[in-house]
Amino acid sequence: MPTISIITITYNAERFLERTIHSIVAQQAADFEYIVVDGASTDGTLDIIKRFEANVTTWISEPDKGLYDAMNKGLHLAKGEYVWFMNAGDEIHDPQTLPNLLARIKAEAVDVYYSDALFVREEQGIVRPVGLRSQVTPHTLPHNLTWRDMALGMKVCHQAFVVKRAVAPDYLTNNLSADLDWEIRCLKAATTIAFLPFVLCKYLLGGLSVQQHRRSLIDRFKVLVSHFGLLSTIMNHAQIVWRATQFKSNN
Repeated sequence: MPTISIITITYNAERFLERTIHSIVAQQAADFEYIVVDGASTDGTLDIIKRFEANVTTWISEPDKGLYDAMNKGLHLAKGEYVWFMNAGDEIHDPQTLPNLLARIKAEAVDVYYSDALFVREEQGIVRPVGLRSQVTPHTLPHNLTWRDMALGMKVCHQAFVVKRAVAPDYLTNNLSADLDWEIRCLKAATTIAFLPFVLCKYLLGGLSVQQHRRSLIDRFKVLVSHFGLLSTIMNHAQIVWRATQFKSNN
């Protein structure tokens, strides 16, 4: 059984997928499996997967019911002790990231590991750094994370969140903030949680929730109500709006 299952979800992402695969192939470690779940792409995605087939442990290409249905497929295929999602366009931060993570797991195998994320943006085919998530967004990153820290929204980028498969539930499939719900449920189930002092990922800006921003905000509200209650969520959203306004005025 590999220690980590790295899972990539992709659909018609030939522009981005190779970048993700290269970041995984470059890792100076072997104790992992790599799973690619494709939603029956009609572009050149399958050609890319087949070109790197020697580096991919398992891959499937079939229709799905959306991003989180595909992520559930990845979870069900995983055999590793931990699962780590690195979707098309995102990258593992550098070639020493996985060895550093595996060393931490060997020293102390906690239920959840998390870190900051480096935001990047593609401009005219060139990927440029934007900055650490904790610095370029209003989301500060606590070093002693609990599920209650998510009351004001997602504190940890999904690609900077590595979880023991034993405590990882399935994702909601009808909610664009299912990643927030999943992180909260993972943290609720975890007995041990550890902050990593190194960056796990490069996160490509412009994902599904950005493309469908209004629905994403409504779905986030539903997720937070389910975990924190209606009154608390309404009060917290007032704080979210104030915090966002303050952050914009200072930047």
